[in-house]
Amino acid sequence: MVSTPNTTPDPGGSTTMKLTHLGTESGDTGCPSAFATDRGTFLVQGWKVSDPEALAELRRRGMPEYETVVEIPAELLRHFPGAS
Repeated sequence: MVSTPNTTPDPGGSTTMKLTHLGTESGDTGCPSAFATDRGTFLVQGWKVSDPEALAELRRRGMPEYETVVEIPAELLRHFPGAS
């Protein structure tokens, strides 16, 4: 388990997020990877999307400026709980 600082406290007041590595599809490089948090959420490490048209479409669909997206291979989803 990896502990990483988080600037946004969870509802319980903790500022530290504990991570559990679920898996990777990359072999040696560690990217992309999936993690579970102790908050009942997930983190995904992937390739940052920089395509202006894709980002414009996401913003048009409501993605706020302070968020970003990453691209992952479909195979990474098998590491998430409940995946078949």
